[in-house]
Amino acid sequence: MSDDLSLALTLADTADEITRARFLARDLVVARKPDRSPVTDADTAVEDAVRAALSIARPGDVVVGEERGGTLGAGRAWVLDPIDGTKNFLRGVPAWATLIALVVDGRPVVGVVSAPALGRRWWAAAGEGAWASGSDGEPRSISVSKVDSLADAYLSTTDLGAWVTYHSRERYLALADACWETRAFGDFWQHCMVAEGALDLAAESIVNPWDVAAIRVLVEEAGGEFTDLSGAPRIDGGSALSSNGRLHRAALALLNGEDPS
Repeated sequence: MSDDLSLALTLADTADEITRARFLARDLVVARKPDRSPVTDADTAVEDAVRAALSIARPGDVVVGEERGGTLGAGRAWVLDPIDGTKNFLRGVPAWATLIALVVDGRPVVGVVSAPALGRRWWAAAGEGAWASGSDGEPRSISVSKVDSLADAYLSTTDLGAWVTYHSRERYLALADACWETRAFGDFWQHCMVAEGALDLAAESIVNPWDVAAIRVLVEEAGGEFTDLSGAPRIDGGSALSSNGRLHRAALALLNGEDPS
């Protein structure tokens, strides 16, 4: 295991200690950011703790986080989403996670997704494969599915309403109609399920780099494919499609109003 991946897992342990203690807390402090999305005292506490640890362990690296900001550029940058799924967190729904990624020259090379309320963690590093653990803590190698037809595919998104504003609900529904089953597991979880082969496709009309940096390396190391909705393999394109790779081109075609055949 690389030193950077080992560090990312340690940082996730730190985050889990904070989020476990604040999940379902009656004194949870909730505010709204300028975009009206919620932020809790747990979000800021996690990001501050991880930033403090990185200032000691990797003082020369840039840190970019959802709550405290920062700018991606050339070189090494740690990209943090202290709680992905904050709405779930504050409503008592256990589907939330801390996302930690190391991005080098724009490409994620390390990713950890830790969801302590689900008892799950996923991680990957370039050239080291993709891994997951459950409540027993034992790591297991994961890989994407081998489904090669949209008619047999299992698809998920986060919020159908967002497609109206940020892409096209009609085009998402065209993809949904072409698939076997659709769900809305949402946020990080759906992409992790693509990486472990439980889902075949996960599409999002609006994302930020911290939402998908860890996801991209996880999906790719599991043998899948990750792009934005234009088909570009990037984390700053504002949208996301992860897949088992076999269905990616056909899904992109439908999402862009093209013939998938």
